[in-house]
Amino acid sequence: MSNTDRTATSPRVSRRPGRARPPAGTPESEFDPRPTTRHRRVLLAVAAVIAGTILALYLVFQGSQVSKVQTRAPGTGSGYHHVAGQPGAGAAAPEFTLASSDGASVSLSHYRGKTVLLYFQEGLSCQPCWDQIKDLEQNQQALKSAGIDAVLSVTTDPAPLLAQKTTDERISTPVLSDPDLTVSRAYDANAYGMMGDMRDGHSFLLVDPEGTIRWRADYGGEPDYVMFVPTAKMLSDLARERT
Repeated sequence: MSNTDRTATSPRVSRRPGRARPPAGTPESEFDPRPTTRHRRVLLAVAAVIAGTILALYLVFQGSQVSKVQTRAPGTGSGYHHVAGQPGAGAAAPEFTLASSDGASVSLSHYRGKTVLLYFQEGLSCQPCWDQIKDLEQNQQALKSAGIDAVLSVTTDPAPLLAQKTTDERISTPVLSDPDLTVSRAYDANAYGMMGDMRDGHSFLLVDPEGTIRWRADYGGEPDYVMFVPTAKMLSDLARERT
């Protein structure tokens, strides 16, 4: 066969550097591994959607963190660093019924008509928390002068162990057991402890006779993790900040 005949019966496939070879029998016009303009636009659109979703989730997360706490100005009030979480002043106090260290079941509604100080604390492993309760009991007259009729403490340990601890510490204040953190989470009191969100921090809430929160102070959060506040100092913050 002459060169002329070979050229006529065997068309050349033009190949450019860096391009993949097309499968046998595939016209070159139907095989182009390079992304088309349409493909690039689709990829850019998908990337933009992913980036926008990530940004939106970040902003929601940041917003939720900001809504949880309102930092107090340093150096004011008692001098003990604290923030006010949510639910805060003006909100209805979430209702609860919990087993108490004295063997009874205690509901917040039982105290309707009285002003109650709720004290969320870390529990058995936190001796300063029990010292806090003792200090509150030793300053009952000051609490009464501040208009507080009763004190309830809430923590996450089992009621029988709390009963033994209150006996050992000679504490008469009811300490309520919230082992599944249902109440702690309702009050977001587990956001301020040294043990992560599995235990409460060191939070006080004042609930008025109608069941409305009038004051809140979370002393247990970063960076100081305050676990004991003298009652007089706590009451000075209460007097300055209550609504």
